Amino acid sequence: MTKRTLPVLATATAALFALNSFAMAAGAVHTAVSDDIIAQQRAALAKNTDGAGFGPQAPRDIDSVAGTNQRAFAPAPAYTQMNLCDIHFHENAEHRGGEFTHYAGNGDGHGYDTGYQYTGQLTPAELKPLDHPVGKTEHGDLQPGDTIEAHFVYSTAQAKPGPTLGTCLSDAISNPQLRVEAQVFVLVNDPNALDFNTLADVETVNGLYQAPNIPTDTGTPVVYAGSTTGPGYDETGSPFEVTWSVHPKVARVDINSVDKWLGHNVFEEDHAHGVRNLVTNPALLSQIDQ
Repeated sequence: MTKRTLPVLATATAALFALNSFAMAAGAVHTAVSDDIIAQQRAALAKNTDGAGFGPQAPRDIDSVAGTNQRAFAPAPAYTQMNLCDIHFHENAEHRGGEFTHYAGNGDGHGYDTGYQYTGQLTPAELKPLDHPVGKTEHGDLQPGDTIEAHFVYSTAQAKPGPTLGTCLSDAISNPQLRVEAQVFVLVNDPNALDFNTLADVETVNGLYQAPNIPTDTGTPVVYAGSTTGPGYDETGSPFEVTWSVHPKVARVDINSVDKWLGHNVFEEDHAHGVRNLVTNPALLSQIDQ
């Protein structure tokens, strides 16, 4: 995004939308690809970004601070000083670390059935099956015990909440700063657990769109310089600069509330999204300040 022209903005919007371009929900059983396929995707990512000037990428292992990417950009302001523009979530955590370190497997090579899962224990009551599917697509649905990573996306543009990440961009500001507050949840069949509708409630605070109920008791977030995510970037670099704030502890959320939110929300979300391969190439990772 170098000019304030509609064609350029449309191109940028399309690129940013790649984060959401692989719409999917878990629950179906797919044949997992081999380790060789994942290695080939990582090799393609390294080749396609080598010497091209891409900035640091996401997602990453938040328990590892190492990174050698030299593209520097200023951290985005605190989310309370920015406009909330998008909320969506991914089936399984895109990031690894904290309480979500169990690898779900290679998946099908396109973001299905991969990522990282909650490592804690759940009770039989919390895992009680529902009598109806949640977020069902042709690829499956969400079930009690599943892990999701919710992304609360903020922009310095005069943005407002709406469908797709294109709402985070603006004709007036061609290079808004972006921040994602990331929280991993485990879905439980428990009405006393957190209500996702409350967590995703949007209010105007001091003239800015906010999600004021993001959990504050899930550990000190790991803040790092990265990019947009999603499996559309498995073999190519994301061109967007994003300040990430990833909370290391997992919170329990009532799957019934997630079902209700998916049925009606301003973001027009109705399913869980797929995950990008964990970025492990040091040349594509920023150094995390401790």
